[in-house]
Amino acid sequence: MQIFLNDRIVPEQEAVVSVFDHGFLYGDGIYETMRAYDGKVFMLGRHIERLGRSAGLISLRIPSPQLITEAVYAVLQANGLHNAYVRVSVSRGKGPIGLDPALCPRPTFVVIAEEFRGYPPEVYAGGVKLIIARTRRNLVAALDPKIKSLNFLNNILAKIEAKERGAYEALMLNADGFIAEGTVCNIFFERNGMLCTPSTDVGVLDGITRELVINLAEQECIPVEEGRYRPEDIFAASEVFFTNTTSEIMPVVQIDDVRYNIGAVTGTLRRRYREQVTNSIAGGA
Repeated sequence: MQIFLNDRIVPEQEAVVSVFDHGFLYGDGIYETMRAYDGKVFMLGRHIERLGRSAGLISLRIPSPQLITEAVYAVLQANGLHNAYVRVSVSRGKGPIGLDPALCPRPTFVVIAEEFRGYPPEVYAGGVKLIIARTRRNLVAALDPKIKSLNFLNNILAKIEAKERGAYEALMLNADGFIAEGTVCNIFFERNGMLCTPSTDVGVLDGITRELVINLAEQECIPVEEGRYRPEDIFAASEVFFTNTTSEIMPVVQIDDVRYNIGAVTGTLRRRYREQVTNSIAGGA
């Protein structure tokens, strides 16, 4: 595997980051994940824009959008990949032990790409199980969810709960008991003809796939509500799905002991999402 590290492509065995890197020591850094379809990275511009927003919120210098774009495509080409998972990470960089960002003169910039083989069709056909985790989402006042941070311990603890309970994913509540998001996804549910998704003010990352799905729903004249919901609201739903870059739109058939059908709204939006990908890639976006 070939990796883009700082300013060049290097073999995996040479893609070494210092043990004094503050990304390793403190989780001080940011990242984005993307998907390449037929050699084109879907919504690359939006991902780079959000990476820049995260960087601004933690006062981190990152490469220019042009350099990031060139690095992403260089990694795809170097590895001969057309359908791929791409991760861009920027850490504070190497520096003496200590929390002061000024200790690190140069950020560490890494782009990794791996072949994306997709999820088995039966996962989409049969849906997945979620649990509501005991682990609560970070307080918005403590860590702004707009920062897509390298420090994922909060989500990892919830993911451990999901694995222990035989679930595919964990749904996290915020400190006030409102539904927030999954460990790596945004959540949607249909109830009484309304497509509902937690508002960003409850402490969720405003996912790029989330944004696209809201737009697609509106185009299909499916009313959308972004609000504050408690577990009993999603338990009363007719259908549920989650969204992220790699899964796209994933049907949910169970949360805790409550079961759901895979309904028309999920099917319609998944079809429209795939059309959007096809049209975007055909158009060179």
